[in-house]
Parts: sequence; structure tokens; C-alpha cells
Amino acid sequence: MTEKEKCAAGLLYDANYDKELINERIACKDLCLEYNQLKNSDLENRNALIKKIIGKTKENICIEPSFWCDYGYNIETGENFYANHNLTILDCAKVKFGDNVFIGPNCSFYTAGHPLDAKQRNEGLEYAHPITVGDNVWLGGNVVVLPGVSIGSNAVIGAGSVVTKDIPENSVAVGNPCKVIKNID
Repeated sequence: MTEKEKCAAGLLYDANYDKELINERIACKDLCLEYNQLKNSDLENRNALIKKIIGKTKENICIEPSFWCDYGYNIETGENFYANHNLTILDCAKVKFGDNVFIGPNCSFYTAGHPLDAKQRNEGLEYAHPITVGDNVWLGGNVVVLPGVSIGSNAVIGAGSVVTKDIPENSVAVGNPCKVIKNID
């Protein structure tokens, strides 16, 4: 089993020393750098390049620079996707966004995690678990979403939250760790 296959299966895999994964990350980050250096007025090239970086998109997508991801091919966005400045998606596993998702500035989505055992960490091992964000979700600025989390449709995540567990649909959740504080009727 290759390291990439181990990653896709949610197993511990070598992210730091595997040549295939290193080369894929370098190629993606080169595209991200190119995207981040385009003028905001160059909409045609911005749209074309972001659709080259991201694995699957619908038609209407806007990601303000700067944007960084690890591989790109593990990201899927729905229609009317908007992310403000400084979006980071560590997409070692799938990251799927529904339709009408709005993301505030300085938000991060981390599918990668590391073993508690120092020896395994020092060997470059990590794991990856997918993140899913439903339709009509709004995430305030400086939100961090951790590996394996699902955020239900129509949820609102308050600014500065660290989402460590699933958030149900039709709810407002805030804090570190992020907790539901009210339901949306």
C-alpha cells in the first residue's frame, strides 16, 4: 500500500518523507502562489486558476487571496462558495463544502492530525480525516475546523471558534471548543 493510499484510508502514513506526496504538495503550492499573486481585477485568470487548483467546483466560486492548500484535489466546493482572505485548507483528506457557504477571513480547515506518540511523530507519520460542511453555512473570521468534523446545513459558527466536534444543522455554535448555543428556527 502506498503512503497516498494509506492516507486515503485514514491510516497513519508518511507525509514528510514520501516523494510522491512531497511532489504533489510542491506542485499545488506553486499554483497557490501563482493564484495569490494575480491582480484582483484579473477575474478570468483567477477563476481559471482556482478551478485548476481545486478538485471539484461549481460555477460560482470566489476565494480572496491569500489561499493555501496542500493538494487541492481533495477539495470540493458547492455553488456560491465565498472565502475571505487567508483561507488555509490542509486537504490530506477530503474537504467538502456545500452550496452557499460563506467563510470569514483567516479561517483554517485541518484534515491532518499527528500521533500522540513522539516516536511516531518524529518518523513523519500523520493521519487524515475528512471535513464536511453542509449547505448555507456561515463561518466567522478566525475559525479553525479540526480533522473529522462535520458541520450541518444552515449552521453559523461564531468568529474565533475552534470546531473539534460535529455541529448539527440549524444551530449557532461558538467558542473554544466550539459548542452549540442556540438552535435556528
